[in-house]
Amino acid sequence: MVYLIHKEMSDPMRLIFITFLIVPFTSLSQYLNSEKIEELSKSKLPKVITEFRELLAIPNDANYELHVEENAKWMKAAFKKRNFTVQVLNTNGPDVLLASRTVKNPAKTVMFYLHIDGQPVDSSKWFQDSPYEPVLKTKVESGWEIIGWENVEGEIDPEWRVFARSASDAKGPVVMFLGAIDIIDENDISSNFNIKVIMDFEEEKGSPNLADALEKYKTELESDMLVILDGPRHISNKPTLTFGARGITTITLTVSGPRVPQHSGHYGNYAPNPAFKLSALLSSMKDESGVVLIPGYYDGIEIDDKTRKILEAVPDDEDMIKANIGIAKIDGIATNYQEAIQYPSLNIRGMQSGWIGKQARTIIPATATAEIDVRLVKESSSDRLVGLIRGHISSKGYHFVDSVPSEDERKLFPNLISMTSTNSYGAFRTAFDSDIGTWLYSAMVRTFDEEPIRIRTSGGSIPIAPFVSTLGIPAVTVPNVNRDNNQHSPNENLRLGNLEEGIRICLAILSEPFTK
Repeated sequence: MVYLIHKEMSDPMRLIFITFLIVPFTSLSQYLNSEKIEELSKSKLPKVITEFRELLAIPNDANYELHVEENAKWMKAAFKKRNFTVQVLNTNGPDVLLASRTVKNPAKTVMFYLHIDGQPVDSSKWFQDSPYEPVLKTKVESGWEIIGWENVEGEIDPEWRVFARSASDAKGPVVMFLGAIDIIDENDISSNFNIKVIMDFEEEKGSPNLADALEKYKTELESDMLVILDGPRHISNKPTLTFGARGITTITLTVSGPRVPQHSGHYGNYAPNPAFKLSALLSSMKDESGVVLIPGYYDGIEIDDKTRKILEAVPDDEDMIKANIGIAKIDGIATNYQEAIQYPSLNIRGMQSGWIGKQARTIIPATATAEIDVRLVKESSSDRLVGLIRGHISSKGYHFVDSVPSEDERKLFPNLISMTSTNSYGAFRTAFDSDIGTWLYSAMVRTFDEEPIRIRTSGGSIPIAPFVSTLGIPAVTVPNVNRDNNQHSPNENLRLGNLEEGIRICLAILSEPFTK
């Protein structure tokens, strides 16, 4: 093909034309430097905020079928509008959505994970009319003050925040991604990889049907890697990549006492109290420094010199972490936060026996119940740890019952306990130098002209292990929201500076080429 440069062309036009000749039909991603990415993202921010408000106004508690249906309807329309093919993946619960977009001669296929549901709400604890009516707030001496939405049409203060359920967890990441797609399309920026987006509508319930859906639709979901758009950044709020997450298993223990609550005057010193029994049992599982005493609990976990260097590279301020959560001393399993979350945990998340407060009464309770969660690491399976806990309880002289003890069991066994467990999902971890790790690292450096914080694993749990095990693909989390977002709590919020930078990061990822 021959090109002619007209002598009457201006110098800028000649330069543009010559550039086009040198790299015809190539990806424009190499010309998207940090300044251009920031410019495009900031110009798109007001429209993203408008769409954000619309999405937040749809209630999204996965316990309500109508909530799921309305959010699914909105997501289908949003992706179809952007020329994605949207497929419904049927499950035994809420359907999963898969949105896809292809390119010619793709170097890779990248799947993005979004979850759309949110935690239940207690409206009485929110400082606004409704958790599903998003408000814009600015920081004042007394706390946070509502300001009008018209402010986002002018200069936007990055410290302003949007308050609503799921603002940060995880509808913020949804609109960050959609905003970046819009920028890609509006500026003819090409990618050299296929895009798949999987949308989960019951993540906050533990995604109980996701693993089966992955197995059932394995062909449709086939990809080379998974990018998870969820979670908060490092506490410094600097750009972050997280290469793993702990899994989670929950356990319910109920110790039985007398058949019904008994008068503590008549039967105190005679009828054993199940609350004391359960307390002693739980105390036997950990020492005073918080280390699990059950033999074998930490087997298989080794922090070698290479791993320790990775953990030490995370710029944690241990004094700040302790001050933020209000503690003087940490548990004795490790000497710092990053090392502590490399081990499985054993946590009492709730206890109940009898009545308290104004309802308190002088009785010996009939039962005492503890709810436990176990955070899993890659080296520790749910089955093994639950088995160790069960074995420990048995060694303390307890007889296991299905639920309510029979009369024969009450006569024969002095220590009665029921135990149920649910494994929500396992742990996963991806190497820093994997294909996905180096690709995302390159995109982040291009966006911010500095290295991102790379975290080996997060302490929290997300339902990603089934993707790794069933689809055989590596996964990395790209967290974009501010850590102080009141996630899962009243007055959840998203900082607008994080919203804008999240668009930047998604834009950089979507325009980062793979080498074929």
